Amino acid sequence: MSKLAPDDVLTVLSDITLPDGSTLTKSPVFTGLVVRDDHVAFAIDASLHDAYQNNPGLLAPVRAAADAALKRDKRVGRATVVLTGGPSSNPIPAPAAKPNPDPKPKQIIAVGSGKGGVGKSTVAVNLAVGLARLGKSVGLLDADVYGPSVQHLLGLTGDPRADGDKITPMDAFGIKAMTMGLLVDQSTPMIWRGPMVGSAILQLLNDVDWGPLDVLVVDMPPGTGDAQLTLAQRTPLAGAVIVSTPQDLALIDARKAIAMFEKVQVPILGLVENMSVFICPKCGHESHIFSHGGAEDAAKSLGISFLGGLPLDIDVRMASDDGKPIAANSGAPQAAAFLNLASAVLDNLAADTALPPPRLVMD
Repeated sequence: MSKLAPDDVLTVLSDITLPDGSTLTKSPVFTGLVVRDDHVAFAIDASLHDAYQNNPGLLAPVRAAADAALKRDKRVGRATVVLTGGPSSNPIPAPAAKPNPDPKPKQIIAVGSGKGGVGKSTVAVNLAVGLARLGKSVGLLDADVYGPSVQHLLGLTGDPRADGDKITPMDAFGIKAMTMGLLVDQSTPMIWRGPMVGSAILQLLNDVDWGPLDVLVVDMPPGTGDAQLTLAQRTPLAGAVIVSTPQDLALIDARKAIAMFEKVQVPILGLVENMSVFICPKCGHESHIFSHGGAEDAAKSLGISFLGGLPLDIDVRMASDDGKPIAANSGAPQAAAFLNLASAVLDNLAADTALPPPRLVMD
């Protein structure tokens, strides 16, 4: 069977028309096409057409028709078609895929940060592995669509298997994992608007066969944008863990992330100070490269839990680059910090604390 190409996808979709009679693939609403092996992903963005930007629901049948056409083609193994619309400052969520029937994750934790570059994904991966080492059944969803890194941090390769309409997550280091990085080539940029990202995250959440997990850890994109709002609105989150480095510049944005989650009624499980201290591997001298204690002070001033400090350590970096998270190495002294973090998170996760998704009203 010949390899699927973008032109093949355009041919498959050539008979799909919009309500105004125009062809989908020739309309500006057709955007973000990505083809990797037998997986096809694209978005239908109603905000790019004057006739639909105020009523993206008109394109829902178009999305359904495109999805059905792709699934009829034997060359297509998986199809991710998201519908979004409305101005990016007031996103209208696309219709979510049907939620997984029970069993499903008991508690969902978001790991967020106010800005990038603070080691959020490394913390999320090691937190998930640490929770598994403490006896919990754990999943990890990489929701950072623009910069997915979980596949690298866990050393994942190959394509996830599809079983009917569900995707089977990958297994690594005692956890189940799924990331957009497994569905598209790492060199392919995801040129998607914010609402498209939110829709893609919901599909990854609902279309993956997570099974009866105790905890699902979601590695969020940095910042306080559409992805965070979509997850908070449409998912019963048990709480959020916020990652920051100690210096004031990072803590300014960490406070914004905390305020955002609190505004949408998501409990803050605590603040983590990453890169808290550097210990010279040769002489043992401690250096506070990014200051020290700032996150603990911020947590006290905000009245939230301080979940501890994590070191800036060359072994943690090397393990991450090798796709072998340090928390999985029971012989590594650095693993203890992540196990302590996992234990602290569990202490703050009371049974059945998940809140119903809040209803946000945009004025």
